[in-house]
Amino acid sequence: MTDNTFRRSGGDIHRLLDEAFAGVDMTPDAQDLKEEVRANLIARVADLEASGRSTTDAARQAIDELGDVRALIADPSAADTVDSAGATTSAPVASVTPPRQTNPWNQNAAYLSARVRPKPAFVVRVVIASLVALAALVVAGLAAAGVLALPLGVTILMIGVGAVAAGWIVGDSLVQETTTNHPMPGRRGAGYALATILTVAGLGLGALIALGAIELWGIAIAAVILVAGIVLFSFLGATQTNRHKAWLRQAQREMSVGNRFEEEPESAARFGIYTAVIWIVAFAAFIVLGFTIGWLWSWLALLAGFVVMMLVLAQMLFGSRKG
Repeated sequence: MTDNTFRRSGGDIHRLLDEAFAGVDMTPDAQDLKEEVRANLIARVADLEASGRSTTDAARQAIDELGDVRALIADPSAADTVDSAGATTSAPVASVTPPRQTNPWNQNAAYLSARVRPKPAFVVRVVIASLVALAALVVAGLAAAGVLALPLGVTILMIGVGAVAAGWIVGDSLVQETTTNHPMPGRRGAGYALATILTVAGLGLGALIALGAIELWGIAIAAVILVAGIVLFSFLGATQTNRHKAWLRQAQREMSVGNRFEEEPESAARFGIYTAVIWIVAFAAFIVLGFTIGWLWSWLALLAGFVVMMLVLAQMLFGSRKG
């Protein structure tokens, strides 16, 4: 698209939008809405032009799809609306709803304007890492089941390779910008990658123990790795800030879906501390039970820790709130 075409398209949109808002009392809220609609219209016109429509036709169609702006900017606290001739007509307060809750077109246009396509290099990396993880874990599983005759060290190495590949997928995905989320900082993304590696490695070693490929004394090592991964995941999740982009946060507010950890950061911090304490106690109980009644039953301590953590999570998310 040339610069002249872009200026003509923008000029058409600005002119038509001014005509649509003619006679409307431009309150601060109405002005904010007008600027938001302007950005959405520009994105919609660009999409229509890309499909082959002329600049003028695209601008006209975008305005037609927008509909009556007076229905969009109606104030629910007022009982009057202004028609195109400037006359005042009564309208029931209950029938007036804010535009940002009733018009899905604005959300769709916001999505189109914020759309981010995955980078080709990222897609290639994820595909390769997925194939490596799948191949390594399948080989390790076949070796543990006795289908493949591989030394124990090679089997453990395959689990490690699969865990690293899975961690790479998670970490690399989180640091990418998406249509709905801003990219995560590199250090936090690396933390999620490490938590994934520890969790997958711990589960893999636990599977080897369950299949009899490793002696029962290996339970302690597998438990340490697995619990470390779970604790790290819990810490990162409890301290995670909102990465959602503005247009998605607006859509979520319109749907009135609340998240207590976002509304009360102190609750998220308490949950992180509670989780760390729960898993420290569970791991200590696991060790004690392993040396007293046997390693086969010691896993019940970890199961109990998980159950307690989920109960605490449910209470803190859905329990009574302060005030």
